[in-house]
Amino acid sequence: MIVQRCLVHIQRMCLLWLTRFPKHLAGIELRHLVLMLLRIKSHNDKVFWTEELNCWYERHKEYLQEKTFNEHTGRYWYTHKLLRRSYFTIKRALPNMFHYLNNPDIPSTTNGIEGFFSHLKNHLDLHRGLSVKHRIDFVKWYIYLSNSK
Repeated sequence: MIVQRCLVHIQRMCLLWLTRFPKHLAGIELRHLVLMLLRIKSHNDKVFWTEELNCWYERHKEYLQEKTFNEHTGRYWYTHKLLRRSYFTIKRALPNMFHYLNNPDIPSTTNGIEGFFSHLKNHLDLHRGLSVKHRIDFVKWYIYLSNSK
């Protein structure tokens, strides 16, 4: 089964963790790569982008591995955890990020379906006194009638 990760959600999460004005060069460069994510429209774009991401990692690998130690407790943590989180979120999502390039029926984002569900949630809010069974029936009828248009 093909699962396409929503590029907008990946981008939003990473931008949140990278902040608007990163202080270190690694954050600035990764933020730039994340902003380019929605511009990927072809296999060449994908190859170029993934190569840039790999080069970024090789340049900043040691910076990502930096740890901070607490001498009193003996515990440590990664110093740049939000930068690491952004990179590894992308790294884990890579196998499912670009299925839309092979199949034009697959959207790169979930914006269309989220709009549909927001309308459904608004209609359900108008009928908030429904029992669970009636809510399920309401959703079934809503989807049925929406598809018949």
